[in-house]
Amino acid sequence: MAPDFRKRAVMDPSAFIVLADYVPSVVQEIRYYSTYNFIGERIDGYEEPCALLTLDAARALKAVSNELNLRGYRLKIFDAYRPAQAVKHFALWGLEDTDIRMKPYFYPDLEKQELFTQGYIATRSSHSRGSTVDLTLLDMTTGKELDMGGPFDLFGEISHPDYRGITEEQYANRMLLQKEMVRCGFQPLDCKWWHFTLEDEPFPDTYFEFPVAAGYLKK
Repeated sequence: MAPDFRKRAVMDPSAFIVLADYVPSVVQEIRYYSTYNFIGERIDGYEEPCALLTLDAARALKAVSNELNLRGYRLKIFDAYRPAQAVKHFALWGLEDTDIRMKPYFYPDLEKQELFTQGYIATRSSHSRGSTVDLTLLDMTTGKELDMGGPFDLFGEISHPDYRGITEEQYANRMLLQKEMVRCGFQPLDCKWWHFTLEDEPFPDTYFEFPVAAGYLKK
């Protein structure tokens, strides 16, 4: 049974695990630990480049991984649990009108404020509840990411899962990922092909604050 967080501080990570310990085949490129993201700097709360998830979400993701491994693919994780302080970092950045250094790479066709009004960036993120993941697929033969018609965190219509202004192969790759994620209990988001939330998430009303750090879970 999951811990009762109604009487606990949201700094408590006891219901979380290090994803790579539970699903060893995953590849990780935790973008918000790096400077290659839509802000252009490491995001607050990302102390280690690792993916953390609730055990429930990790179990569901392991089922996805097992099936896709058999079909020649590996999961590549860009983000998983995201501390509330990181979401605050996003929101404060949104108020800084002059900081658009990464616009050409991540939101070339949108104004910064539209990223929030159109739902690409949330001021209260499902990631902070611990059962949301951003990911893509790697071809185990080539070692390369499948072509999804646009990269992770490219904000715009092209990243909507049902966008048809891409090739049939690119669309099929998106649907391959989506089909397996949905089959294993995740729900997609209508504006990001890479974003999925566990439908029966264990903490639908809890937003956690502890940092992204494997060592923090072992304290």
